[in-house]
Amino acid sequence: MYLTPLCWEAWEAYFRERGYKTLAPAWPLHGTAIAAQRQEHPSARLGALTLGEILASYRALISGLPEKPILIGHSMGGLVVQLLLAEGLGVAGVAIDSAPPQGLLSFKWSFVRSNWPVLNPSADPGTPIDLSFSQFQYAFANGMAEPAQRAAFTRYLVPESRRVGKGPTTDVAKIDYTRPRPPLLLIAGTADQIIPPSLNYSNFRLYADTPAVTEYREFSGRNHWLIADSGWQEVAGYTLDWLRGSAQ
Repeated sequence: MYLTPLCWEAWEAYFRERGYKTLAPAWPLHGTAIAAQRQEHPSARLGALTLGEILASYRALISGLPEKPILIGHSMGGLVVQLLLAEGLGVAGVAIDSAPPQGLLSFKWSFVRSNWPVLNPSADPGTPIDLSFSQFQYAFANGMAEPAQRAAFTRYLVPESRRVGKGPTTDVAKIDYTRPRPPLLLIAGTADQIIPPSLNYSNFRLYADTPAVTEYREFSGRNHWLIADSGWQEVAGYTLDWLRGSAQ
């Protein structure tokens, strides 16, 4: 949420250099220039976008690939990975700072404050969210130097659909945790405020009865922006090592 495929630019280069073909397809309405998306706010079309439509776009893309892909997603994209993997649409999945599946919530203050633009009962669900810089600082980039925060905000942030944000509370986000599926790695940052590590760990524990490989890893001091903050290579490297090991 709130991002375009540009947020994966460093990861794509990292994996391509190591022999992988990478794809970073945009969510519906997220494929145009960032400046254009900001200028269109508030977009009624974006306001109507749902998590179900995002999942459908990925199903269609995967069906046209010559082989099943490795799936890597961040935040709401992490939930997308879990849902697609449960359908058998990937050979392995990595869910980083994942939004929770249906039925899982956190009552930590940082979670409530960070997600208030989605949780606010008085907000019009059809009006997209345009995060302010201060909201981004708290929810995504806490602990970073302000110049780095501003650079990330300017380069990557776009308005987002509230309906997508509410997706985890709907049946679209329901997962059968006992169902066999390919290997899944859940990654958390201990300093993440919008998806606290306790929520990620609770997500991991839901898979306790599955016969499938499910692993959990926390990165100390990492915030929600751990896929692009300085030191992101540590997370990418661990991901690559795990993927290679899970294929054995």
